Amino acid sequence: MQKAKLLVAGAAAFATSSLLNVAQATELEVTHWWTSGGEAAAVKVFADAFNAGGDSWIDGAIAGSGSVARPIIISRILGGKPMGATQLNHGRQAEELVEEGLMLDLTELAEKEGWKDLVRPSSLLDSCTLDGKIYCVPVNIHSFQWMWTSLDAYKKAGIDAPKDWNEFVASAPKLREAGITPLAVGNQGWQTNGMFGVVQTGVGGVELYVKTIVERDAEALRGPEMAAVWEAYGQARDLDDPDNSIQNWNDATSQVITGKAGAQIMGDWAQGEFQVAGQTAGVEYDCLPGLGLQPALDTGGDAFYFPRQDDDEKTAAQLRMASMMISKAVQVDFNLKKGSLPVRGDVDLEAANNCMKKGLEVLANPDNIIPSGDQSFSLDTTGQLEDLLVEFWNNPDMSPADAHDSWASIIEEAE
Repeated sequence: MQKAKLLVAGAAAFATSSLLNVAQATELEVTHWWTSGGEAAAVKVFADAFNAGGDSWIDGAIAGSGSVARPIIISRILGGKPMGATQLNHGRQAEELVEEGLMLDLTELAEKEGWKDLVRPSSLLDSCTLDGKIYCVPVNIHSFQWMWTSLDAYKKAGIDAPKDWNEFVASAPKLREAGITPLAVGNQGWQTNGMFGVVQTGVGGVELYVKTIVERDAEALRGPEMAAVWEAYGQARDLDDPDNSIQNWNDATSQVITGKAGAQIMGDWAQGEFQVAGQTAGVEYDCLPGLGLQPALDTGGDAFYFPRQDDDEKTAAQLRMASMMISKAVQVDFNLKKGSLPVRGDVDLEAANNCMKKGLEVLANPDNIIPSGDQSFSLDTTGQLEDLLVEFWNNPDMSPADAHDSWASIIEEAE
């Protein structure tokens, strides 16, 4: 009889708990541009965790890249139709929205949970901070400074896979003889601009990157070291398929996965595509941080902002979502799917693959960490740089010297 009473009491408690969860359940629309296979698997980690807490994740994926999605996201917020949460890159992309008072202040939550003690490197949280207040939750560390090589393509060509950029350039003729495009590229501005930053860091080194991108030193911007970087980028242009019609980055990654291309210069999010394809680092593909030349990675990545709502229940749900996204278990599960690194310095990454471990080793030395372009330039400046790099990549008549001059001018005039 006592056991029966306990069971009834337990059932009643469960029912009461369920009713409370239903009462607290709130729908939040979440906008993002994660639509590739690997990205969708990562988003599902967030959605499942949020839903498990009793709320409801309404997915608002926007097809295309961030450059397509960001204007739509910003327009909705400015137009008075804000979503519950939105992905942006941590940096200056939401600066004006924050200044206009359109983003939820997360400072109280961040202080309560000790984000400043957990987030590494500290620059990630700094990029979410304006006038001493925190307005976003960083969810990963993404670095663009990677080159991904197809080991199957090199086996087909009968040569060893390259260990650095110079060996890769030297291997290009053999790849072409085997019917393999040396370098897979997506024809979008953010991709060509990102590739340039990787070549700049790998060929020119960290010191040159800091002088030009962070300090905007006029002599460094126009000096011989940058001229050499532009010549190397011209070499990269010559390694693309002249009839290339690829647009999306993940379609270019697929060329590497299938062995149709020897390599791709792309951020570590490409790793999610290899995982979805069932490939293993060191077996079917390999990774070269800093092009194998410079052990340097930037600390860009993604963050979630929460547009202010005129609804206390939605505001409470926004805070629950922010807390969930930076929680220890979710950080591990999400980033293993995404191919990125967690922002928390206290998580166990024993399950990380070889490429993620390479990234962690590079980031362990503060001297190897560089700021991303998103953290250095306004959206307007970034747009100008992307337009220039697209023009250079698609116009073989534009010389590296001419592009170098235009590039330096854009940075010299940047806000």
